[in-house]
Amino acid sequence: MAKIAFILLCHKDPKAVIDQAQRLTAAGDYIAIHFDARSPRAEYEMIRAALADNVSVTFAKKRVKCGWGEWSLVEGTLRAVEAALEAFPRATHFYMVSGDCMAIKSAEYAHEFLDAHEVDYIESFDFFESDWIKTGLREDRLIWRHWFNERSHKGLFYASMNLQKRLGLEREPPVDIQVMIGSQWWCLRRRTIERIMDFVRERRDVVRFFSTTWIPDETFFQTLVRHLVPDAEIMSRTLTFLMFTDYGMPVTFYNDHYDMLLSQDYLFARKISPDAQELKRRLGALYASDRTDFKISNEGRSLFEFLTERGRIGQRFGERFWESEATLGRDRELLIVVAKKWHVGKRLLQLVREKTNIPAIDYLFDEEGTPLPDLGGIQASIEKRTRHRRALMRMLFDYYQTDRLAIGMDPGDLELMRDFDTDRSRTRFLEIETEFSDDWILGHALRVGLAGETTPQDAIDRLVPTIRQDFFYESDRIRDEGFADLHVLRENASAEERAQALAKFLAIPEERAVDIATTEDFFSD
Repeated sequence: MAKIAFILLCHKDPKAVIDQAQRLTAAGDYIAIHFDARSPRAEYEMIRAALADNVSVTFAKKRVKCGWGEWSLVEGTLRAVEAALEAFPRATHFYMVSGDCMAIKSAEYAHEFLDAHEVDYIESFDFFESDWIKTGLREDRLIWRHWFNERSHKGLFYASMNLQKRLGLEREPPVDIQVMIGSQWWCLRRRTIERIMDFVRERRDVVRFFSTTWIPDETFFQTLVRHLVPDAEIMSRTLTFLMFTDYGMPVTFYNDHYDMLLSQDYLFARKISPDAQELKRRLGALYASDRTDFKISNEGRSLFEFLTERGRIGQRFGERFWESEATLGRDRELLIVVAKKWHVGKRLLQLVREKTNIPAIDYLFDEEGTPLPDLGGIQASIEKRTRHRRALMRMLFDYYQTDRLAIGMDPGDLELMRDFDTDRSRTRFLEIETEFSDDWILGHALRVGLAGETTPQDAIDRLVPTIRQDFFYESDRIRDEGFADLHVLRENASAEERAQALAKFLAIPEERAVDIATTEDFFSD
């Protein structure tokens, strides 16, 4: 009888991790956990303490700081696999899952399913010949060396790649390796996993190659399995049911998807909404049951396509999701930096990107050219971003795979602030209060077209104090709104006062806030 060692990579929500581990091991299976080293150690210790008496749980011996698209995700997986091989000698299969995955069949059904076929389940398509990649980088993922993360250091990522292009540093994969690509959600037999680990130890050249590719979790295991295992023993599919929207984002499943999920020819599904408590309860009970009478119809994708053509996502029938989506997500936190001097606001957002794990986006509702990922067109213009603002922000949270996101706003964007503040997610505001010299205000008037090179001096003399008064009025309106979580960063405050405001706003240790607050020329024009 098959016994599964689940390989779980996770970075948040320790209670959900504990619940998932207890649920999966209760049916006689095992789990090896890698908890991202970027996440708080207290959360990691909470998980270890809660599962300390469960002999079917083990942990990667070393935690890795993981980043989306990086080799670190593969490294974390290998460390969890290594721990599982050592701790669970009776495990016959190794199944990769995330914290958003849940079983959609019983454990008994899953074990019988795996026993019925002596194969590995992993999507594995030729990297260069297939059309598996729908958008974004293709050959560039492999032929250039990637040392920077495209999401957190976009400028460095593309500058490095373009420099290699100019210098002609294109490279080829190892000569005996055919690079494959596919979903990272695989289920492999024990002997395949053992072959992979032996290969990793013996072929450091292959490891070095993949360690500087982009998104290697979609190519590394897929390539090695095809290299080490006969084709007849590979089923090029995943056993985890997942779908993507027209915007390239994973579809999230809710309480009303229970019957549809059970009818799919898969063992697990991703992603289950954190808010779908009833669905989680029912699927948890299902995995522990002895039920095996599942009627497989596989209508999930065709039903989803039918409904999305009519403007539906996430619920049975309704309006288009960007018109009806009510929330960014209960457990999410939107951090809004409000600054009239955009260069100061951007300076702070850049420091947030550099010194914290919080993704930060510049003035996306004010500047057309703000760098944004391709979200299917909804990000294409300020008008679209503003009209579909909640949908846009929800997609950005999903894109960055985060529960905390910082953005910049002009003080005049009060309607947007009000809207986000009424969302059931948590919204924090930091208003940067700066001094405005006459010269800066005049420059502002020229930039926005309130004055020109030929404007008479007497008109300018009247205009400058009027604009200054308007700035004060915008600030007063923000204070009058009574936002529950509003902090103020004042230019004329002491470094200690600035650090306190930043620490509360970002929820970071005060010493890190001091590092940001004492940045040289922070308020300079």
